[in-house]
Amino acid sequence: MKLKKKIPLIDQHDKFGMWGGKFGGNFVPETLKKPIKDLEDLFNKLRNNKSFIAERDRYFKNWIGVPTRFIKLNNLSNHVGGAQIWSKVVSDANGGAHKIYNATVHCLLAKKAGKKFIVGDTGAGYAGKMLSMAAKKFGLKCKIFMGAKDIKRQQPNVKAMKKNGAEVIPVYTGSQTLVDAVSECMRYWVANCDTTAMCVGSTVGPNIFVKICGWSTSQISRELKIQIKKEFGSIPKKVKLYNCVGGGSSSYGFWSEFMDYNKNQVELIGVEAGGPKSSNKHAAPLTYGSKIGILHGAAQYVNQSTEGQIEETESISAGLDYPGVSPLHCFLKDTRRARYTAATDENALDAYKLVTKYENLRPSLEPSHAFSVAIKEAKKMSKDTVVIVNSCGDAHKDKNILKVKLGKKYDQFN
Repeated sequence: MKLKKKIPLIDQHDKFGMWGGKFGGNFVPETLKKPIKDLEDLFNKLRNNKSFIAERDRYFKNWIGVPTRFIKLNNLSNHVGGAQIWSKVVSDANGGAHKIYNATVHCLLAKKAGKKFIVGDTGAGYAGKMLSMAAKKFGLKCKIFMGAKDIKRQQPNVKAMKKNGAEVIPVYTGSQTLVDAVSECMRYWVANCDTTAMCVGSTVGPNIFVKICGWSTSQISRELKIQIKKEFGSIPKKVKLYNCVGGGSSSYGFWSEFMDYNKNQVELIGVEAGGPKSSNKHAAPLTYGSKIGILHGAAQYVNQSTEGQIEETESISAGLDYPGVSPLHCFLKDTRRARYTAATDENALDAYKLVTKYENLRPSLEPSHAFSVAIKEAKKMSKDTVVIVNSCGDAHKDKNILKVKLGKKYDQFN
């Protein structure tokens, strides 16, 4: 099982939609076979259509606001010592996170398909917020499924969704988090697929949703590759790309243009949610050796009991609080192109404190996990090593959590 050169990872699957013959696929009820096939046909037709790409790029530039910044964190670098630390500030994008790329493309596809409604899932609230923004932009009616627990802890994004005209539907089943929101969203789509498009918020789910999301978020690394070459003249000899991994959309988008490089030159490091130190629960199936199982229509490494039941997760970060992970990342782990580790809730909070102390940057709790590991490892690296962290979301949505956990000193959003 090898990673092929010069072919986007989203296309390196077999006729069954499986990467490496083990991950992904389309494990869906018979009623969804035709809607999924219709979406596949539409996407395959439009993804190479010059007019559609030009339309996408216009919205990316004039509405989302690409390219986002690539900046050196001088103060943090000087404090930490070792490698030079940079950040790709994807949170500069309209709405404050990378989810806007996927939401925009899905709404464009929905319009091309003649749909009037669109539904989506959300955990941290960013996928839902961005979908509500895009739906409003393109004149679509929008429903967002969100776990009741996440609704309580991500109120700023919930208010934004409602302000954009979306109906937020609380999910009270299971752990009342992202995994349950995705399940309920898929159930709704089964019954309404004739009139309604579905946007899966990350690179998870049946094969076509993984591909659309990956194709959309690849905008991040297309920009970054140009920015690195402009800054350094060429890709440096030692580059480390750190990204948080929940479902895995921002990390795939951050890495996709660099997968052809030797890992000794460009290393890809994914940081999962290790959960609170006081708990045995986590959201890190790649780090802690979870077995392959089926979740939301795809085969993947997933937290499960000895009987094969999906286990509940726990993380301070709603966007990483998911028991599975993208089949793309499972493939990258097995081919050893990417390395995966985890940071605890406490690690993420400490990293947030450090980054905000030294830089004018407010990463959400998701990228704070990545900053935690990047800072720890940068200390041991040479000064010619370029460490880049994807700050894929801003912390406005986490302001209530930060205030409770860190005190009023860190209530920086009023």
